[in-house]
Amino acid sequence: MSPHTPAERRTQAMALPPVPEADAAAIAAFLDAIWAESGLSRQTLDSYRRDLEGIARWREGRDGGLPMADRAALFDYLAWRSRSDYSPRSNARLLSALRAFFAHRVRSGARGDDPTALLDPPRLPRSLPKALGESQIDALLGAPDATTPLGLRDRAMFELMYACGLRVSELVNLPATAVNLRQGVLRVTGKGSKERLVPLGEEAQHWLERYLADARPQLAGKRALAPLFIGASGEAPTRQQFWQLVKRYAGAAGIDPAKISPHGLRHSFATHLLNHGADLRALQMLLGHSSLSTTQIYTLVAREQLKHLHAKHHPRG
Repeated sequence: MSPHTPAERRTQAMALPPVPEADAAAIAAFLDAIWAESGLSRQTLDSYRRDLEGIARWREGRDGGLPMADRAALFDYLAWRSRSDYSPRSNARLLSALRAFFAHRVRSGARGDDPTALLDPPRLPRSLPKALGESQIDALLGAPDATTPLGLRDRAMFELMYACGLRVSELVNLPATAVNLRQGVLRVTGKGSKERLVPLGEEAQHWLERYLADARPQLAGKRALAPLFIGASGEAPTRQQFWQLVKRYAGAAGIDPAKISPHGLRHSFATHLLNHGADLRALQMLLGHSSLSTTQIYTLVAREQLKHLHAKHHPRG
């Protein structure tokens, strides 16, 4: 059986045997190629590596290793993971990694067939993004103490994330050169290294200007630092540190920290724009979605909220 919790899996990972040499070389060549071709993020590449190394270890000693695995072997591994309490989402990500790996093998001429061609992805439960109400957003954005350099930084980060619908990784990786205060826009590098321009909005621009004028010079001192948002050490906050900030300020704002995540600000941005009549295509561009179908999930969120309001306030709801 597979370990059930992330902590148990991390502990097990520290004691994992090495990946067979031939498999490790094939995985490394694939990751180098897909990075050059698609510009995938480091997080995605790391996920692909972990998934492929997992099945390589599982197949150790079997004929041909991972590069020569057939459809039956892949099916057996997916079935084993399903029995071992891996989530459908985790298995879907694994299948995505396997499809990319074997597509690369076919393109490079190292293999003539793709064993993933007839493998069906696991059915994923449909979950709607969790958005905060507008009054909750006001409370959360007002929670940092803007009279201190770090509090002013946090207020500017929250305002910017909500105003621009940023992903957490996009926010913490922003360089100082990404901001154009004169034009009131932000240049964001999203998934696949794709760039988009997002308007700041008056409120976010106000807090960003205050942070750049009053807080960042105190935090940076005489150092010339590249990140837009920095701490006392001069380094940008990590995604995990930003997660902790969101939880702490949520508690201060009277919001259950268990019911909010950093991505909730991005979800709230999208949902509130739709509630106020935004065009779906425009929202797709602002969020940096490559497919409109990804953006359409927010129409379901808005519809569910309208149904809830109708049921709560209409006399015949």
